[in-house]
Amino acid sequence: MLPPCATYMFVCVHVCTYIYIYAERMMMEHHSKSKTAGPMLRSSGRLSTLPKQLATLWRFQFVKHLANFKNTRVDYPMDGESNNSMKIDAPRQDTVDGRASPASSDNSAAGSDGESDTPWHWRCLPIEAVHRGLLPFELDHLGAVLPGAQHKVLYRHPIREPETEPPRPFRGAHRWDSDHVRLPCAPESKYPVAAEDGTSDIESRWGMIKRALQRPISTSKQLEAAILTYNSTYKDQWSFRALHKLFNDELDESESRVFFEDLLPRIIRLALRLPELIRAPIPLLKQNHTSAVSLTQEQISCLLANAFLCTFPRRNTLKRKSEYGNFPDINFNRLYQATGSAVLEKLKCIFHYFRRVCPTERDASNVPTGCLTFMRVSGKPEDEVNWHTSSAVLASVPMHINAGGTIEDQGVGLLQVDFANKFLGGGVLGHGCVQEEIRFVICPELLISKLFTECLLSTEALLMVGSERFSNYTGYASSFVWAGNHEDRTPYDKSRRRHTAIVAIDALRFDQQMQSHQYREDLILRELNKASIGFRHWLSTPAPGVATGNWGCGAFGGDPHLKALIQMMVCAHHGRPLAYYTFGNRQLRDDLHELWQIFRAHGTTVHQLYSVLCPFKKTGAGRTLYAFVLESLKALHKVPDAQPKPADAVAPPAAAKQQQSPDLFADSDCSQNNGIVLSDNDDDDAEQEQANAMMLAASLDSGGAGGSGGGSSSSNSSSNSTLLEMLDKHYEQGQANGSKRQHQSTPTDKCGKARKDCKDDDASTGNCNSRN
Repeated sequence: MLPPCATYMFVCVHVCTYIYIYAERMMMEHHSKSKTAGPMLRSSGRLSTLPKQLATLWRFQFVKHLANFKNTRVDYPMDGESNNSMKIDAPRQDTVDGRASPASSDNSAAGSDGESDTPWHWRCLPIEAVHRGLLPFELDHLGAVLPGAQHKVLYRHPIREPETEPPRPFRGAHRWDSDHVRLPCAPESKYPVAAEDGTSDIESRWGMIKRALQRPISTSKQLEAAILTYNSTYKDQWSFRALHKLFNDELDESESRVFFEDLLPRIIRLALRLPELIRAPIPLLKQNHTSAVSLTQEQISCLLANAFLCTFPRRNTLKRKSEYGNFPDINFNRLYQATGSAVLEKLKCIFHYFRRVCPTERDASNVPTGCLTFMRVSGKPEDEVNWHTSSAVLASVPMHINAGGTIEDQGVGLLQVDFANKFLGGGVLGHGCVQEEIRFVICPELLISKLFTECLLSTEALLMVGSERFSNYTGYASSFVWAGNHEDRTPYDKSRRRHTAIVAIDALRFDQQMQSHQYREDLILRELNKASIGFRHWLSTPAPGVATGNWGCGAFGGDPHLKALIQMMVCAHHGRPLAYYTFGNRQLRDDLHELWQIFRAHGTTVHQLYSVLCPFKKTGAGRTLYAFVLESLKALHKVPDAQPKPADAVAPPAAAKQQQSPDLFADSDCSQNNGIVLSDNDDDDAEQEQANAMMLAASLDSGGAGGSGGGSSSSNSSSNSTLLEMLDKHYEQGQANGSKRQHQSTPTDKCGKARKDCKDDDASTGNCNSRN
């Protein structure tokens, strides 16, 4: 039975929460009646945060009061009911190829681990702090779309069509040159055809494509023959074994019949609308130039339908000296001939995407009506940061370190990092199926970046804003499985782009024999500058936080501790909050947390940490980077040594670490029960984290970042709803009903020396890229 004071607090929390929900509902009703308001457009303002701040503060007071009772257990959802991976808090796991073993993941989910007395699986500050105490989509990543010399917009601007219709294409002057995409429907697109008498003639490629695709196609063999009709040069080189295996072995007869009788004709009709939907030249985003291009989702679906049918000219060779040798591949022929179960699952993701976006002959209601912007950012020498003199305090920006969850699921509203290959997409159209490839197949609109984005240089990044997610998935690499439809409810900005921003930055690759080279100062500097150009904010408004993880590790051989510290330095310098997902690596989470505590206690600056990292290559022999940095920081700040760590808690070597095990993904994507429990054990970490969360909530009153804390599963965790969990459910229901900006998701849940080395990847080694 709760003490009277706790009951009083609970009643106050209810009152404050319902005041906020009622007021926000009234505000949304007012906006819905306004002529200028609409579901695609964000509200021009937001309700005063005072009621929410009061409610949040009372909630933290309530948690603190209950936590003082040793025999009281409180179920407390940390990041809301939609966070499906929050129960994960495994013991330090044995790893297989850098990933947590399935057995370890199972034990962690059950809570029967040796560290069950650690109450919360996140460290530092709650995720709300990374959002600066605002709703997830309050802050913009890019300004409104504005056509100009450096920003080509392929649809009519401003948009005058209603929000239920896609914007109309912009008509521009035709271009057939090296600065624009060469379209298969262009008059200049020709193809040699052998005549019966042995001579050859030149015909319109588009005419050949239309004739080949308008013939009856009822099997994968017939589809292969049709595609090779206008790609006859590769008749003896291309193999469609993955496509044949999918239809002959994987799908049943009825599914195959539906594809060839319904879906494929829709894909073909969409592809043949290319001259109608693309009426202006598509610029190539070339090296050393900051430029952008915006397209509609309908235009992208048409271009991807052509890539699916392998119609783009001059894009089938990987030779370095070819016209597009410095661009990623775009036609799907390599995907059709790749092997492995993950390839078939990637094809299912692509098929599902077309099922969602291709209109039927009589119904076009499923055509998406949003837009996307792709912005290539090229840094200049004068823009480079002098890391030797950066006085930014590392703990000056909120930081959230989480051992559970994924960037795409838990990083909503934040700048989400794509651990990219310098050739965008990496092996997505080949064997690859790790972090970047998975993101590209569950959000297939990202694939179109491969059409016009030249290979990234060391001071360049690609920002992609507005993509929609269409699929759920489980697993990773060879265990990747398409897990059904995903309804993306991310709201739109004023330019009809979804509030999803993804930045592609490519890390250096270090083979096993070269891994020690990553600690060289010049290579640390390269990674700092690469992350800096990707994390830089281009607006005068406050920057959204960054959601990232073990960038450049895994198959790229990066040290997760080094890459984490690099990204912490960059975020601190640019004033961007950081949400760091270790993908099941609890030891890394705890190591970073210990370093962060030193940063916070002593005001460690970026240049101080940089001066500590640089000597490690020469003077850190025999020690891990973590141990070296920890020792150096304590010496720098004259911190007395603490109790030694247990033997099993020694920091791991700089080994390859992948993102997550299949079981961890299954928990993340499919679990419907969060069951987060605050443990009875009030150890030092628990008290420290509670104090952090309390101070953060109190700072809301003075305009600071706000957040709500949470607990992690313990060995005696309970799934019964407590008073506070029910309160959170009421609060989130009010948010979902009263604000269109609330994100919801539907869980079902080497860059080598030569381009060919990057392309001919292997899923077993993580390709040219790493989920990390």
